[in-house]
Amino acid sequence: MEYSFKAVGDNALKLLLGGEVSERMNKTIRSICKKLSVASILGVVEWVPAYNSITIYYQPICISFQRLKQKVNQLINEPIEHDDVTVRIFHVPVVYGDKYGPDLQRVANFNHLSIEKVKFYHQQPEYLIYMLGFLPGFPYLGGLHDQLVTPRLDIPRPYVEAGSVGIASRQTGIYPVQSPGGWNIIGKTPVKLFHPDFQQNAFLFEAGDRIKFFSISHQEYDDIVEKMKQGSYEVFSKEVRR
Repeated sequence: MEYSFKAVGDNALKLLLGGEVSERMNKTIRSICKKLSVASILGVVEWVPAYNSITIYYQPICISFQRLKQKVNQLINEPIEHDDVTVRIFHVPVVYGDKYGPDLQRVANFNHLSIEKVKFYHQQPEYLIYMLGFLPGFPYLGGLHDQLVTPRLDIPRPYVEAGSVGIASRQTGIYPVQSPGGWNIIGKTPVKLFHPDFQQNAFLFEAGDRIKFFSISHQEYDDIVEKMKQGSYEVFSKEVRR
């Protein structure tokens, strides 16, 4: 496996693992992250996985760039395990179209599809979360159906609501918080993706999780919103070995 290192400022090391974006690369990255967790290298603060890289933040007063590079190099050269792992699959409700998905018709027109076909194709894949980024807890999802590939908006919106589900080129994702954005918004989920008060983690998802979307009505959306406020709604998820 070819890889290289790059300094990012004075307190981060970026491990570059080539240009490939694939599930196998994602497994490799998660395996290296697991090794970092087990190694507990003195001075390492945290690490951020991406499509084909990992950025490792450290305290220069505790460990130098060169020493950290050596440590990471040793970890990489240990056998990388691709054994079966436990995968979390989340089933995420979405209300499509109307005020919740103002660009649903645009995606349909661009791909010469009916609205129902867009919804159908969007719900078919089991999406892999390659990474979280751009916004706190924003999941970059791989696996969008080829029939739905649509370019970003020419002019980004200054305001996209939290929970908005969008498409940009070959990716789909969910806005966890209100933000400007240029993705094609096709629907909205009532589920909170980011909340500082979540018990174990501020983010609902993490890299390596999977997502399946399913369609709900406007009334069901409103009902889930109320349950979320009361703390009585829990996103259905299951763990499987793969």
